[in-house]
Amino acid sequence: MIYKVLFQERVTEVPVREKTKSIYVEASSEMEVRKKLASRAYNIEFVQPVENEFLEYEKQNENFKVEII
Repeated sequence: MIYKVLFQERVTEVPVREKTKSIYVEASSEMEVRKKLASRAYNIEFVQPVENEFLEYEKQNENFKVEII
């Protein structure tokens, strides 16, 4: 399954919408996503599964790229 992860680049940053970034990660669960990203110092705000119509919509975004971790 593919998950969309919304995050700040530094753990010390307060979440601000304008600075929020997103990446897509393939994993079997949200916990696995968080484990894969643990080595990066991200302040993860939200992990959301992306499937069906939502996935097709996200694929239309020019920045859509699934991270290989």
